Amino acid sequence: MLKEKVQKSLNQQMNAEFYSSYLYLAMSAYFESDNFSGIAKWMKIQSQEEYSHAMKFYNYLLQAAGKINLSLIEAPKVGWNSAEEVFQDTVKHEQKITKSIYDLVDLAAEEKDHATNIFLQWFVTEQVEEEATAMKILDRIKLIGENKNGLFYLDHELGKRGASN
Repeated sequence: MLKEKVQKSLNQQMNAEFYSSYLYLAMSAYFESDNFSGIAKWMKIQSQEEYSHAMKFYNYLLQAAGKINLSLIEAPKVGWNSAEEVFQDTVKHEQKITKSIYDLVDLAAEEKDHATNIFLQWFVTEQVEEEATAMKILDRIKLIGENKNGLFYLDHELGKRGASN
């Protein structure tokens, strides 16, 4: 059985992952409204991936005889001024999620909850990938600058992303 402190933190992270899904869906809608359907697709797949992360926490909590506490999901930001601003927000958000995961790992170690610690290692690795991918796209957008042709090319490239696992 999970210790109360660990269970509470896992529930908070689960809800943060649901928020991440919501945020990326809002970003997808932003790009769709600007006719960048490739970046919109990329963001929609990212939203689905974040939902699957939330469900990993949900399932783990149930497996570990914990209680699920679904909380109110805050409405995400819905307007941006540019693709660069969207990906700046994406990088910041992923860094925030990484810190949250690291705090959970520290808590699991402090509470000597070895099973939760092992469960969280997948997320530690995943966050390295999430941050690197977001930063790579942001760097490319910065290189493109105001060049619309470059942004249309990036839109085409990001639209090739396949569905998440």
